Amino acid sequence: MKPTKSVLAAFFSGMLMFACEPELSIHESGNLVAKTADQDSSVPSIYVNGAQLHAEAFGDPDDPMIVVLHGGPGEDYRDLLNCKEFANDGYRVVFYDQRGAGLSERFPHSTYTMQVLYDDLTAVISYYKASPTQPVFLLGHSWGAMLATAYINQYPSVINGAILGEPGGFKWDDVEDYLSRSRDFRLFSEGLNDAVYMEQFITAKENDHALLDYKFQLWATADGGEDSPTGNEGKLPYWRSGAVTSNAYMEWGDEHRPDWTTNLQQYTTKVLFIYSENNEAYGLAHAQKVSSAYPNVQLFETLNAGHDMLSFPRGWNNTYPVMLEYLNALK
Repeated sequence: MKPTKSVLAAFFSGMLMFACEPELSIHESGNLVAKTADQDSSVPSIYVNGAQLHAEAFGDPDDPMIVVLHGGPGEDYRDLLNCKEFANDGYRVVFYDQRGAGLSERFPHSTYTMQVLYDDLTAVISYYKASPTQPVFLLGHSWGAMLATAYINQYPSVINGAILGEPGGFKWDDVEDYLSRSRDFRLFSEGLNDAVYMEQFITAKENDHALLDYKFQLWATADGGEDSPTGNEGKLPYWRSGAVTSNAYMEWGDEHRPDWTTNLQQYTTKVLFIYSENNEAYGLAHAQKVSSAYPNVQLFETLNAGHDMLSFPRGWNNTYPVMLEYLNALK
């Protein structure tokens, strides 16, 4: 049966109305990237140290606490949600997006300092801690492992153990050494092309967070490309990247050349230091060099995995039993 003139008129009228809908602005919250916790009340969050941080916890509140520190700077904890499994084995697992990262509140470039990160972590621990005697462990990946070490170096008596997954370094020279290898993309590689493509179309000011975060996410996808030396199994899941905080801490490092090993000899508790088989930019030599700052270290190589060894089943299944054994020995 042929459509009537009235049906055709209604169809084309609807199409015209759809075509004439106003174009969404990339500057309006939520149109280009996900809203942050201070913009969207449905995002699970806590308010500590003057910031609305995207955060959630799993497991019995009275069990020993594991605080998970994500990578970046500027990424989020979505790719580390496998760590929820610890809650089934007698641990309270706390996740939070660091200030200016993921779905946590954004701040101006000039406000990001290491002391602010320390104070945020102290506040997160205090928020979730059920008793003064509750053990607290840090589980950090990449930048998160660097932050965990910087925190232990600053406060060597308050953390009961640490799991560190491929931190770039604890001295800035070592960080630069690792970055020079891990970001060694071929000049005309697909990964690098994808990362820089939008640079020609979108420009943003220093604190234009949504635009900068969107562009930063394009760079982040290059790490999961086949041409990346980090050996990642695939592209990591994420909610939103934090460009301003990432740039701020990289610039801070270049300026201050930090050494986060000055007090580590006081930290005699065993540390579990994890590196991966497939990350060509890391390897045993770099793992030994970086981890030697701790007086008591257990080195573990995750086989058949890359830098994302905690994010995909292959690496996680190889690593989880060792992490659980380490924690059970200390709790």
